[in-house]
This record gives sequence, structure tokens and C-alpha cells, in this order.
Amino acid sequence: MLPLWAQRAMAGVFLVAFVLSGVYAATEHWRRATFTLGAAMLWLTLVRLMCDSKVIGLVAVRSKRFDALFTTVLGAAMMWLSWSVDALGS
Repeated sequence: MLPLWAQRAMAGVFLVAFVLSGVYAATEHWRRATFTLGAAMLWLTLVRLMCDSKVIGLVAVRSKRFDALFTTVLGAAMMWLSWSVDALGS
């Protein structure tokens, strides 16, 4: 298990990426927002597997295995969506 400061830092990185995706969405950069949120979800997979459930709080919904699988599938799908759609005007 990681030290508490490292667990909190990992959770903080997820929060920064989540907020950044919201900023991209608010400024109408939906492909960047989707990619960033997908990457944040993949990071959340690592956070869920490596951190204690008490540190990450509401992210710990089910078992570690289920949460990791769910965030991996969701993150990969979002990143694939952002890569697969052509940019407008290209």
C-alpha cells in the first residue's frame, strides 16, 4: 500500500484532470474534453487499485475489481471516441 501522501496526490491528479476536462468542455473543445476525461478515468483505474477505499471516498462504489474494470472500459471508450471522430474543418 502506498503512503497516505502519495494516495492523496494520486487522487489530486485525478481531480485536476477532471476539472481540466470541464474547462475544455466549457470552452467548446469537446474532443480535448473527452480525451482528458477518458485519460482521467484510466488514471482513476490506477488510483482505485493502489489506494485505500477511505482515501478515495465516493470513487469506491463496488469491489476494486469491478470499479477498475468499469473505469478502464469507460476511459478507453471515451479516448477512442475522441480519436475516432474527425475534427471539423479538416
